[in-house]
Amino acid sequence: MTLRLYNTANKKKEIFHPLEEGKVGIYVCGVTVYDLCHIGHARSAIVFDVLVRYLRAKGLDVTYVRNFTDVDDKIIERANKLGKDTSALAQEFIDAFYEDMDRLYVLKADVEPRATEHIDGMINMITALINRGYAYVAENDVFFSIEKFKGYGKLSGRKLDDMQAGSRIAVDEKNRHPMDFVLWKGTKPGEPQWSSPWGPGRPGWHIECSVMSNHYLGPTFDIHGGGKDLLFPHHENERAQSIGAIGGNFANYWVHNGFVTVESEKMSKSLGNFLTIRDALKSWHPEVLRLFLLSRHYRGPLDFSKKAVLDLQSGLVRIYRTLQRLGDAAVPIQKENGSLRFLSGDQTDPFLQQFIDMMDDDLNTAGAIGLVFEKVREMNKLLDSDKGPLNDTTRSRLENDRHQLFLAARVLGLLHEQPEDFFRQLAGTQKHADPAEIEKMIEDRTEARAAKDWVKSDEIRERLKGLGVILEDGPQGTTWRLDV
Repeated sequence: MTLRLYNTANKKKEIFHPLEEGKVGIYVCGVTVYDLCHIGHARSAIVFDVLVRYLRAKGLDVTYVRNFTDVDDKIIERANKLGKDTSALAQEFIDAFYEDMDRLYVLKADVEPRATEHIDGMINMITALINRGYAYVAENDVFFSIEKFKGYGKLSGRKLDDMQAGSRIAVDEKNRHPMDFVLWKGTKPGEPQWSSPWGPGRPGWHIECSVMSNHYLGPTFDIHGGGKDLLFPHHENERAQSIGAIGGNFANYWVHNGFVTVESEKMSKSLGNFLTIRDALKSWHPEVLRLFLLSRHYRGPLDFSKKAVLDLQSGLVRIYRTLQRLGDAAVPIQKENGSLRFLSGDQTDPFLQQFIDMMDDDLNTAGAIGLVFEKVREMNKLLDSDKGPLNDTTRSRLENDRHQLFLAARVLGLLHEQPEDFFRQLAGTQKHADPAEIEKMIEDRTEARAAKDWVKSDEIRERLKGLGVILEDGPQGTTWRLDV
C-alpha cells in the first residue's frame, strides 16, 4: 500500500508523491518561546516526529525543518513583566523545549532556525510583496492586502465575508481591510527592533515561516505541518504571502493534528487545567505519555484524562512485562539493524506488513498500536504454551517476534528502556505498587482462577484493591488501572 495523507488543502486523503523521488522536504511550525510547552505542543511534536521516522524507515531522505518564534508580542510582554531581555527569555524557553522533547524521545529536526536569524530575508520578501502590489505601507507599518490575493481562504475553506480577525497581531486602524495582516511593525518603546526601508521595527508573526521554509526548502516543498489551531490565520497567511512574493505552490500537502482537551475541557490557565509537559511527566512515565498521545488518530481530538492515560499505561506495562518474560526465558536478543531504512512495501513478515498498511493509511498510529498489543498477546500465548524450557521452534519464533516488535517501536518512538529500568522509573512516578509486581499478582490470580481456586483469586483481588488497583476482566484477559 502506498502512503496516503489527508491533505487539508483539498480536504481528502491523497497518495503522497514527493517532488523529488526519494527525497522529502517537511516544514513544521514550531513553538513561540515565551513559556513552557504544554501537552498540546507535545502531541504536535510527537505526531510529526513519527511521520519523519516513518518516512525515513521507508527509505526516504527527509529534510525536516522546525522553527522557533523568538520575537513576538507575547515574548516581549513576558520579558517586560519579568524584567528580562527578550533574547535571554527566548533562550531560556528554547532550552526548556529541548529538555522536554528529549524526555519524550522526540528527535531534533535537521534544521531548527530562529526567526531573528532571518530578518534580512523577511525584509526582502516584504519588499517583493510591495513591489508586486500585494502589500502596502501605512506610516511605519506594512500590511498584506488580502483582497489583492486571489484565492485567499482556499486553504482554510473560509470566505472573506465570513471571516473574523483572529491573528495574534491586533487589528490596526491603519488597515485598509479589517483582515489585512501585518508584515512589519514600526518600533515601540521597549521593543527589540531592526532597521528597514520603512523605519526601525520588527516582523509580524506570519512572515517568518514563509521566509524560513523558502530559505531551506525552496518556494515549493512537500509537506507543511502544524496544529489545527494554526490553519487560520497563520497557515492561510503563510500561503498567500509566499505565493504572492515568490510564486510556486508553497506546500503540496498540508497536514494538521487535532486539539488536546483536558478532562473534556479546553485547556486554559483560567480554568486551572493548563497541563505543561513537565507537570505531566511528574505523574507519568515519558513513554506512557508518548503512547497516549499516539493512541488516537492524529487528525482527531484527544481528551487527556487520568483513566485514559492509565489504560495506556497498563498496555505499556504488559509489553515491558512480556519483554521481561522473554529475558527470563533466555530468548536471545537479535542484533538490531542500525539503518534508519528498514521498512518496505513487500515485507515477508505479516505483522510488519500490517503495520505498514496501517501507517500508510494516513499515519494511523492508533491502528498500529493495536497491532502491537495483539502481537504481544500472541507472544504471551507462546510463552504460556511451554511450561518447561522453550523448544527451538518456539524460541526462534519469539526471537523473530521481538525483533519485529522493536522495528515497529522504532517508528513509534517507544521501547527505549530495559524492562527493569522502565519498571523502576514507572514506580517513581506512581504512589502505588510497582507495576511489575502488580502484573505478577494478576498472573497469579489468573492461574488461581484457572485452577478454580476462588479463595486465592479473591484474596489477590482484595490485596490489589488495597493498593489502589482496579481489575477489569474481559474476553482478552484482565486489565488494570489505578484508582486515582
